This record gives sequence, C-alpha cells and structure tokens, in this order.
Amino acid sequence: MSPGAPAIWAPYCGPGPGPGEWLTRWNLDPVLIAALAAGLALVLWRTSGRARVSGAAAVLVLAVVFVSPLCALSSALFAARTVHHVLLVAVAAPLIAVASPRRPVGPLALATAAQAAVFWGWHAPTAYGWALSNDAAYWLMQLSLLGSAVWFWSAVRRASAPAAVAALLLAMVAMGLLGALLTFTGQPVYAPHFLTTAAWGLSPLEDQQAAGLIMWAPAAAVYLAAALWMLGRWLGPDARRASPA
Repeated sequence: MSPGAPAIWAPYCGPGPGPGEWLTRWNLDPVLIAALAAGLALVLWRTSGRARVSGAAAVLVLAVVFVSPLCALSSALFAARTVHHVLLVAVAAPLIAVASPRRPVGPLALATAAQAAVFWGWHAPTAYGWALSNDAAYWLMQLSLLGSAVWFWSAVRRASAPAAVAALLLAMVAMGLLGALLTFTGQPVYAPHFLTTAAWGLSPLEDQQAAGLIMWAPAAAVYLAAALWMLGRWLGPDARRASPA
C-alpha cells in the first residue's frame, strides 16, 4: 500500500503503482486465469463463425481488464478504473451478447434501467469504497456491472430498431450525466484514491474530473455510435427502396 494510505483500502488488483512500476504489475491470480481459460475453451467448443470471434474477443478484453497492468493502474487512478469499467460494459458486454444464443431476455426497458442503476450505484462513493476494501465486494461489483450490461446489449439485439435506438440513446444519456456530474463536482469523493494520484502528477479532483470526461465523451459515444448504426440499418432498406432505379 502507498505510504500513509489507510489500511482499509486493499483493492483486489493490489496497491496503486507509480509510473515507474505499473507496466510490470500483471495480475496472475491462478483462479482468474483458470476462469478466463475455461471461458475461452467454452467459446471455442460451443460457438462458430461470428459468435466464436466475438466470444474470443470478449475473453481478450476481459484479460486486458483483469490481467494486464490496467488492473493495478485502476487501484491508483479513478480515471483508469473508469476505463476498466467502460471496457467491461461497452466492449466486453456487447461482444458476449453477440456470442450468446438468441433467447428471450425480458423487457428492454427493464434491462436499460437495470444497467443504468447498477452502473450509477457502484459509482456512489460508499459503494465504490466498499468494493476497494473487500475482494468479495469487488467481484460483486465487476460481475453485476458485466451481467447487467450483457442483459442490456442482449435485449438491444432482440428489440425492434426504434426501441433499440431509444434504449441506446437513454444509455448514452445515463453515462453522460454521470460523467458530467463527476466532472463538475467541486471536490473529490472517492476516498480510495485520495493518496494514490500524486505520483501521477494529479490531484484527486483532477483524477476524478478526467474520469468524468471519459464517461462523458468517449464512453457515451459508444452508445451513440451503436444507436446510429442501428438507425442506419433501420432506415437503409427504406432509403434504397425509395431511391430511383
């Protein structure tokens, strides 16, 4: 743990590293490695074609999130934790949804609300601090973020184009609002990072503002891009039929 850091903070990925060491901080937890290997084996065994490619890509993203030095860096910087969470909910989750069989998943509105509630809930300072002080809470955070996001993307895939576009835009707004709130809050609120950002030349507030900007712009843009893609698929055939021969 960083000098002077409260003993309560014991993040799963280890103490926050400094700039000179973070690239050497790979997480080689044997249980995690075994789980990822089992997931990849399942993908290769049970899927083919696009589903296999998407499933394998999802396992790769999860390895980046949990095994690579990003895992340790997220103990030091809330901005890195934000990248970690965005990769989880906006990259790994849709890849898993594409790799999964098409089955009924429940109402899209409920899935959209659940994803937003889970994401906002775990970014409440108290819940976030709990997750960085207890491994069980940490994995509850990760699995609930991923699970609710897979539910959302699976429901989007099964919905009509207008409903899918609306849900994606709502998800974009929810992500952007949280990002804006973190960007414009005038004080740092994430205690686990109060003493871990100085080595990176950032105050806790600057780190928090950087995290907010990541949510507000690139993360929200993922949902906007997906909505525009769905809109293009929806309008494309009509546009072609309406165009002169």
